[in-house]
Amino acid sequence: MKYLVIAAGLLSTTAAYADAPELTVYTYDSFVSDWGPGPAVEKAFEEVCGCDLKLVGAGDGAALLARIKLEGERSDADVVLGLDTNLTAAAKATGLFADHSVTADYALPVTWTDATFAPYDWGYFSFVHNADAAAPANFKELAASDKKIVIQDPRSSTPGLGLLMWVKAAYGDEAPAIWADLADNVVTVTKGWSEAYGMFLEGEADMVLSYTTSPAYHLIAEEDSSKAAAVFDEGHYMQVEVAGKLAASDQSELADQFLAFMVSDVFQSIIPTTNWMYPAVTPAEGLPNGFETLVEPGKSLLLTEDEAAAVRDAALDEWLTALSQ
Repeated sequence: MKYLVIAAGLLSTTAAYADAPELTVYTYDSFVSDWGPGPAVEKAFEEVCGCDLKLVGAGDGAALLARIKLEGERSDADVVLGLDTNLTAAAKATGLFADHSVTADYALPVTWTDATFAPYDWGYFSFVHNADAAAPANFKELAASDKKIVIQDPRSSTPGLGLLMWVKAAYGDEAPAIWADLADNVVTVTKGWSEAYGMFLEGEADMVLSYTTSPAYHLIAEEDSSKAAAVFDEGHYMQVEVAGKLAASDQSELADQFLAFMVSDVFQSIIPTTNWMYPAVTPAEGLPNGFETLVEPGKSLLLTEDEAAAVRDAALDEWLTALSQ
């Protein structure tokens, strides 16, 4: 009898799970990794949505848009999480995204008014290095040094594209010369952030393109203060990561619920110590101890989405030309 009761309970649970609506969110690989925000976000959202949240890793950030373009209205995705402001203009141009109704008291360094995409975190790009090694103070010093760097491909990676925008915002028409000088510092170009950072940790490069917040991971998760972010006097380019709902989603209301949950205290409190970025909305308990040690750029750089779209192709050509020499 006890076995029959247990079996009936299992069947009931299985049936309930099968009947739960499914929400599919495309995101980048590191988000869904065991150490990323994905597992905690999935558990927390499923506790309030009565649904099955399916987080799908689709490469690095910039690869997300390429996949959505390829799949079009046939995409299984209901939400895309992991684009940034360098890609939002191109994403809107596809006509595949619907407006959101998210409202929040954002803690971003910029005013947010985008009706299509809602932000969930932000940070500054930086080159991370071993704290006991001297770091260049700008791109020109980096190019003149013998420092070996690992960077990400701007065609697949949002940090890689962010680096192009960083150089372009800081140097304008001088950007091709900067890239020509930097080319021999580049050890390799990886498809995504995880591969590049892993190479740096393995000692295959002196510096890696990452974020000013990256040392917080080592300090908080590993109690290791041996990593630092270089501060460049040209300023640092800002990244604001966003999510948006697909217009063709058959779970539109559930997608809206997820986007609203994304700016909730539950979700935002997960971000600092899993995605290692600044949350878009400051959690009720504030930032974790250790974040106060992070360097702050003296100057913030950010192109609007239209400015980024206007210079993207030229910046990519400049980068490809320099690295192919």
